[in-house]
Amino acid sequence: MSGVLEVVGLRRTYGTVTALDDLSFEVPAGRVVGFLGPNGAGKTTTMRAIFGLTDLDAGEVRWNGASVGQKERRRFGYMPEERGLYPGMLVGEQLEYLGRLHGLTAADAKAATNTWLERLDIADRRGSKVETLSHGNQQRVQLTAALVHQPELLVLDEPLSGLDPTGIDAIGQVLVDQAAAGCCVLLSSHQLDQVEDLCEQVRIIDQGRMVVSGTVDELETSGARRLVVRVEGDRAADWAQQLPGVSVSELSAGAVRLVLDSSVNSDDVLRAAMQAGRVTEFSFERRRLSEVFREALT
Repeated sequence: MSGVLEVVGLRRTYGTVTALDDLSFEVPAGRVVGFLGPNGAGKTTTMRAIFGLTDLDAGEVRWNGASVGQKERRRFGYMPEERGLYPGMLVGEQLEYLGRLHGLTAADAKAATNTWLERLDIADRRGSKVETLSHGNQQRVQLTAALVHQPELLVLDEPLSGLDPTGIDAIGQVLVDQAAAGCCVLLSSHQLDQVEDLCEQVRIIDQGRMVVSGTVDELETSGARRLVVRVEGDRAADWAQQLPGVSVSELSAGAVRLVLDSSVNSDDVLRAAMQAGRVTEFSFERRRLSEVFREALT
């Protein structure tokens, strides 16, 4: 199982509002790719376009170099942010029905449903109505609906929203495992710390345009050097405020986070800190994905 999703020159307008503005990017097989942006950036519109659920003014969606049609979409899995389940239908019956819609035999749909319900630890809710489940269990059922036919592409819109740490770990591990098996995984989320943990690559859009694309490692190690310094008993870090070429990005719990210009010698920073007191921490730090995100939108 492998493939490449290509979004090529997508444009979509609603009256005077441009939701997608010549948007292009790729999602390679074997990777969990984070799809990020502020509210209204065009993420959901893009996801709906992949599944043919919204009309486009221009552009196309390709799978392995060919334009995507209904045949290809039957091999895709989609987990929308809003519930895409029948609330009064029994969990097991619903998942088997959805598997059949994707071309599985009755026996295969039942076997796949049982396997995924066991994997996501909700086998005991097979005979329950969706509307009686907790939010977290509904998320698990929604994910199972996207996975039951073993898709080649998995597109998820805010799948971790409202989950407790156990739920986040369970669903996150499933996504990582699917990517490792060769699936393309595109994940939208506002929870950047979780994206940082799960995703190998990110695409950040704003106002329907691509503004940042790359691996998490590349983005977090690019840009100015960052230092974390802690001086015993010094919670104000006044010593750092006057250093030329050094800016304070954060001061928290006695530790100061500094951003250094390229001309700054870190040894000079260390000497200034030692003059202020006993240095108990002095280490370089990667950019957080939240910093990359904020900078991309400025």
